[in-house]
Amino acid sequence: MTSDIIRVSAVLITDAAGRALMVRKHGTAAFMQPGGKPEAGETPAQTAARELAEELGIIVDPGELAPLGTHRTAAANEHGFDVVADCFALTIADPTGIAAAAEIAEARWLTLQDLATLTIAPLSMKALLPLVWGEAPVSAALLARD
Repeated sequence: MTSDIIRVSAVLITDAAGRALMVRKHGTAAFMQPGGKPEAGETPAQTAARELAEELGIIVDPGELAPLGTHRTAAANEHGFDVVADCFALTIADPTGIAAAAEIAEARWLTLQDLATLTIAPLSMKALLPLVWGEAPVSAALLARD
């Protein structure tokens, strides 16, 4: 059986301290990378830039987003769906002024140690956070939750 697919753009945002900015939508438990679904005619990078502005007040030119490829995992909040995400990276030098908006209930800068205590979306755990902290440490954090 194949899953239904949700197409999104997602942005792995990090800072100089090696933290990752994660968001949680209203009515959900899982933290994930900011991003969302494309509007008609948008490129994946344009979608990512628009979503960053809407969700967090981060204004970035789409060309400033570094491509990280396309990844597919189970969707965090839609049972029976897979998410196919065009992923990008962005490093933020000054995190002041970033605030949750639109459908975002919470935005948090997380460290590797936080992973053991929070619900994290599959795309983040399997594809994106290992790029920040490495496969083995992220896997160890997952085991610590079980």
